[in-house]
Amino acid sequence: MTIAISQRTAEVDGLGIAWREAGDAPVLYLHGVPNSSVMWEPFLERTGGVAPDLPGFGDSDKPSHFDYSIAGYGGLLETFVDDLGLRDITLVMHDWGVVGLTLAQRRPDLVQRLVLMSTVPLVAGYRWHQVARAWRMPFVGEMAMGFTFRWNFRRAMPESAADEAWRHFDHGTQRAILKLYRSAPERKLEQAGAGLGEVKAPALVVWGDGDPYIPPEFAQRTADALSGPATVEVVEGAGHWSWLDRPGVVDSVAAFAS
Repeated sequence: MTIAISQRTAEVDGLGIAWREAGDAPVLYLHGVPNSSVMWEPFLERTGGVAPDLPGFGDSDKPSHFDYSIAGYGGLLETFVDDLGLRDITLVMHDWGVVGLTLAQRRPDLVQRLVLMSTVPLVAGYRWHQVARAWRMPFVGEMAMGFTFRWNFRRAMPESAADEAWRHFDHGTQRAILKLYRSAPERKLEQAGAGLGEVKAPALVVWGDGDPYIPPEFAQRTADALSGPATVEVVEGAGHWSWLDRPGVVDSVAAFAS
C-alpha cells in the first residue's frame, strides 16, 4: 500500500518552512546537502511521516541571517517537532540530516529509534572530503559554487537526484552550504557528538561501501558512539545515496522505522 504524500508550509521561528507529509506516523526524515525533502518520497510512501526542507534548501526560506550550523538547525528542528506535536519519533537522517542528533541528545524522550544513512560523522577521526575542503575556504568556496553546473551534479550523484537538487541550487542554497561547512571544522563535529553515549534509542546504520565522501568505516564508528543497540548494514555496490543504487535499502529502512 502506498501512502499519499501532501506538501505543507508554515512559519517556524519566523521562517517559512516547507515539508512533505504522509499519513500520521511519527517518522521524521532529514535530508542532507544539496538535497531537499523530495529525496524521501520513496520512504514516505512506505512508512508515512514528515520530511521538512531544512532552511536554505528546497522550498523553505533561505535568509542570510539564519544560523546555518549544527546548533542553528538543531534549535529550529526542536521548535518544528514541538509545533507539529510529534512524539515517540523515529528519526531518519542522511548526510547533513545528522543535525537531528542534536535533538536526540537534547530531547532523548522524543526519539524512539534512529536511522543514520551515510551521515556526517560526529565522532573523532573524520576529515572533510575534497569538495568540502574547497567550500570551507573563503573565496575558493565562492568560486567553486560559481563553477558548479548540472553536469557537476550528475558526476557527484545519481542522475535523478542530481536533476532535482539542481532545480533548487540557487544563491540562497549555495550560501547556506558555504556557511554550514564553514561552521564545522572537524573538532566541532566531534564536539557536537559529545553526548551520543547518552542516546539509548535502537539504531540502524546504513552506509554504501563505495561512499566517496564519508568512508564506510564510519558506519561502525557511528554505531559504537551510541549506547543503544545498533545494527550496521554496509551496502555492497552503493554510494552516498545508497537507496538510489540499491532500492532494497528502502525496504530495510521501512521495516525498521515502521
